[in-house]
Amino acid sequence: MSGVAVELTGVIKRFGQVIAVDEVNLQIGDGEFFSLLGPSGCGKTTTLRMIAGLEFPTEGSVRIYGEEMGLRPPNKRPVNTVFQSYALFPHMTVSRNVAFGLEMRKVPGAEIASRVEAAIDLVRLGGMAKRKPAQLSGGQQQRVALARALVNQPRVLLLDEPLGALDLKLRQAMQVELKDLQERLGITFVYVTHDQEEALTMSDRIGVMHQGRLLQVGTPEEIYEHPRTRFIADFIGETNFLPVTVAGPGEVRLAGGEALRAITHAVAGTSAVLAVRPEKVSLYREGEAPPSGCNCLLGVVKRRVYLGNSLYYHVDVGAATIRSRYDNAPGAPALAEGERVRAAWDPVSGEALED
Repeated sequence: MSGVAVELTGVIKRFGQVIAVDEVNLQIGDGEFFSLLGPSGCGKTTTLRMIAGLEFPTEGSVRIYGEEMGLRPPNKRPVNTVFQSYALFPHMTVSRNVAFGLEMRKVPGAEIASRVEAAIDLVRLGGMAKRKPAQLSGGQQQRVALARALVNQPRVLLLDEPLGALDLKLRQAMQVELKDLQERLGITFVYVTHDQEEALTMSDRIGVMHQGRLLQVGTPEEIYEHPRTRFIADFIGETNFLPVTVAGPGEVRLAGGEALRAITHAVAGTSAVLAVRPEKVSLYREGEAPPSGCNCLLGVVKRRVYLGNSLYYHVDVGAATIRSRYDNAPGAPALAEGERVRAAWDPVSGEALED
């Protein structure tokens, strides 16, 4: 990272006896699009609110560009927050909604006018300045909320599930727009979401949270390809889990005794699960030879599921049922239910994780 925009050190947040955020240490880079990802109640929004100054840590510290925030209120921090509920004033026009914060800070009128116009243009709402929220679509209202935050020229923009109220197609379109906007502005975005696809689509890095803890931080590729825990492997994307015993570094064994190679994160002699993504598993008919060096299990096709642009096979390999996914259905092998096959994958595609 070229510089640190946001730093959390030993941050704990308690609400009575409940620990909402548990010993979080995190650095977010200057100009980075960083997402906090996790299920409801995992502590991600509480973490964001502590950066915003809407909550304060019970223990630990929050620094923004090296400056300790302490008990500094939100309006004294170089941040702005966009929430899922846009909280627009229904009786005000777009331009008045965007100008509201500047007016409260008594910014000169001429400067307000130029900054509001620039912010509205930035979110591609030119020509709509005189409309009121009821005359706008959900996506347009979301852009007004963005413009209202950006007009204050924050160094860090905090976004708490801002696309959650939009339908799927609009949400996907807005993901692209948000990432493009962040790249054009070059400022730090800290984005909270429970949507795995959203985080993978937009983020430079992702922090996965569960039960108040920050489990793993990495690029989308690192989080998806090399999850550190079963929870992450299960929460992000689809994963096969095979019960195994760790035989040693790089080696695991199924209940039937079959030896397989894998990246191992668990201690030798312990029970674990071997996590393999369905798209990493290729199927071969009897008589067809998988590539040398692959892990290979004999099985029987139990189910074939056609989904248009993808095709799934569910294969019983004895210890478990393993799924294989082909994303280009016309190029997938035409296997029948009941057919004997070999399920094969590269050892580096499997991770042995603590169960």
